[in-house]
Amino acid sequence: MKLSPHYLKRYKDIMVLCLKYGQTTKGSAFGREEFAETNNGHSERKAQQLPEDLERLGPTFVKLGQLLSSRADLLPPPYLKGLARLQDAVKPFPFSEVERIVEEELHTRIKKAFLEFEPEPLAAASLGQVHRAVLHDRQPVVVKVQRPNIAPQIQEDFAALEEIARFLERHTQTGQHYQLVQVLEDFKHTLTHELDYRREAANLLALARNLQEFTRIRIPLPHEDYTTRKILTMDYVEGKKITELPPIARLDFEGRALAEELFRAYLKQILVDGTFHADPHPGNIFITSDNKVALLDLGMVGHTTPGMQEDLLKLLLAVSEGESDQAADVAVRMSSPGSDFDEMGFRHKIATLVAEQQNSTLGQMDVGKVILDVGRSAAETDLNVPTELSLLGKTLLQLDEVGRRLDPEFDPNESIRRNARQILNQRLKSTFTEGKLFSTLLEAKQFFGALPTRLNKILDAVGQAELNVNVKPSETEFLVESAQKVANRITMGLLLAALIVGAALLMRVPTRFEIFGYPGLAMICFLGAASGGFWLLLNIAWQDHKSRHKR
Repeated sequence: MKLSPHYLKRYKDIMVLCLKYGQTTKGSAFGREEFAETNNGHSERKAQQLPEDLERLGPTFVKLGQLLSSRADLLPPPYLKGLARLQDAVKPFPFSEVERIVEEELHTRIKKAFLEFEPEPLAAASLGQVHRAVLHDRQPVVVKVQRPNIAPQIQEDFAALEEIARFLERHTQTGQHYQLVQVLEDFKHTLTHELDYRREAANLLALARNLQEFTRIRIPLPHEDYTTRKILTMDYVEGKKITELPPIARLDFEGRALAEELFRAYLKQILVDGTFHADPHPGNIFITSDNKVALLDLGMVGHTTPGMQEDLLKLLLAVSEGESDQAADVAVRMSSPGSDFDEMGFRHKIATLVAEQQNSTLGQMDVGKVILDVGRSAAETDLNVPTELSLLGKTLLQLDEVGRRLDPEFDPNESIRRNARQILNQRLKSTFTEGKLFSTLLEAKQFFGALPTRLNKILDAVGQAELNVNVKPSETEFLVESAQKVANRITMGLLLAALIVGAALLMRVPTRFEIFGYPGLAMICFLGAASGGFWLLLNIAWQDHKSRHKR
C-alpha cells in the first residue's frame, strides 16, 4: 500500500501530540498519569495548550477536540474546560471555490439559482462556511458550503489515528481500558454524518416537528431543492448570538420564561423524542428580533433509545432529588462493568457528588456537571458508561450556561423536578402511538390465536408422558441439592413413623425388661422417634431461617 505524504505527516504529527500529552509508565500504560496531575501549574499550562495544538493540526482535530470535550470519562476537568473553549472559526476559503461547489451541486449557475449571493461569508468554520443569499421569491436564506476536499483529508487523518489507536490498544493498559479503537470509531461515525448536509437538513425538519408546541423556540427550516450533500440552504434568522447580548438587553424579553421553555424543550428531546440537539453552546443560540430562541447548527445530534430514556430520566431525578443510592443503581444498570469494577468505590464517589450538589448554593448547581462527574467516576472505577450519558452531561452543562445567560437565577434542578410529571406523561403517550397500538394488537391476536394449539400440544405431551423440561446448567446443581434435601426429610419421616408404629405393636408383647413400667424395647423405639422428630423440626426451622436471611 502506497502511503501519501499527507498520511505520513499526519502520523508523525499525531505521535508528537501523543508524546507531548501522554506518558508511558513502566513501558505498558500510555496515558493518564500526566493528565491526572491537575494541581500543578505545568499540567494546567498543557491543558491550555491542547486546543491550540489541535487547531494547528487542522479541521479534523478541531472537530475531534470538540467531540472529546463531551467525554468526561476520557479526560480530566482542566482539559475538558480547555477543549470546551475550542474555537471553530478558521480562515475562509475563496468565493471562487464556493461558486464552483454550489454550481456543481445544484447543476446550474449560482446567479440562476439565487437572486442574490453575498461573496463575503457570515462565518467560516472547520468543515464549511456560511453565506447569506436571497431566493427568487425574495426570501432571505443562508447557504452552508462544505470546504473543498475536506472529506478525503478527514479520511486520511482518521486512517492515521486508527493505526495509532490500534497500537495503543494492543500494547497499553490504558488503550485496552478505554477501548480507544471503539471511541475513535464513534467519533468517525459522528463526523461522517456531520459531513453530509442532507442529514443536518433532516435533523432540522425532525426537530422543528418535535418542538412545534414550544412557541418561543424557532428552528430554521431547510430548503430541500437547494440542499445536497455538500451545501445546505435554510431560513435566515435575524437576531444576535446570546453571547453578544449585553445584560441590559435582558430587559427586552422574558428571560425566565425563555430559559424554562428551552430547558423543557431539551428534556423532551432527550427523554421523549429520542433525538436531541447535542451542541447547544451559547454560540449556537440566537435571540431573534421578535425575542424568541433560535437553535442553529444541527450537524451534531444525539440519539436515545426508549430504555436509555427511562434510565436517564431516573438518573436525572435521582441527582436532582439527592438520592445517591438510586443514582448509583441506575448508573450501574445502564453501564457495563469491567473486570476490575470497584462497586463500593463507585457508590462512595456518587454519594459524595450528590451530597456536594445538594449542599451547593443556587448559583453553583449544575446538573450537567454532576452527570459528567458520574461518567468520570465510572471510568475511574472501571465502569463503562454509554456515550449517551457523557453527551447528555455536556448538553445539560451547555444548557445550564445558556439558561443563566437568559436568567441569572434560573435553577436547572427545580426545572427538572417541575417538569418530571409532564415528561412522564409525554413518555406514556409516546408509547401509545397509533402504530405501536396496532403492533401490540397484532401481537395479541397472534398470541391468542395460537394459544389453543399450544395448549393442546402441552396437554397431549403430558398425557403421553412426553413432556420435557429444560433447565439451565447454572440452575441444575441448586435443583438437585433441593431434591436431595426433600428426599432425605421424607425418608427420615418414614423411619420415624415406622419406629412409632413398631413401638405401638411392641407395647402388647409381654417382657421382663421395662422402662417406667412399660415394655423396654417399645419405650426405646418411642424415645428414638421423639428425639428424631425433635431434631427434624430443629433442622427444618434452621434451614428456613437461612433461606430467609439469603433473600
